[in-house]
Amino acid sequence: MSQSLSSIYIHIIFSTKQRTSFLDSSIRYRLWQYIGGICNKLESSPIKIGGTDDHIHILCKLSRNTALQTLVTKIKADSSKWIKTISAEYQDFYWQSGYGAFSVNPQECDAVVEYISNQEQHHLKRNFCDEFRLFLKKYKIEYDEKYLWE
Repeated sequence: MSQSLSSIYIHIIFSTKQRTSFLDSSIRYRLWQYIGGICNKLESSPIKIGGTDDHIHILCKLSRNTALQTLVTKIKADSSKWIKTISAEYQDFYWQSGYGAFSVNPQECDAVVEYISNQEQHHLKRNFCDEFRLFLKKYKIEYDEKYLWE
């Protein structure tokens, strides 16, 4: 085959360090836009970005030229540097060290977009840790609880 073609949709999830509530409503929209710009620079088209005060969800189409780890590392490093420039109240902002990444069937992208759009409502019933455990269970990912949140 003379061309390299791919269609890989990824749902990326990670939280603030120790799930600290840094992402208040005054910063979220600008942060989502900034992260979307990072995705675009790495040719990984953002489809939906959202979350709550302590975590983020990113649905994007992963570029065939960018490794997932490179994308997530760049998103976390650049957005963390950027948010610290907003005001002194964000000087202690950090993302958690790890992340979750889950493949998405293209026919299910609309459902994932809706899920990300309704994060505030989801988290009236379930906290981030419980939500993340459900993703791990759904995708049959084995994990050790003692290392999950560090």
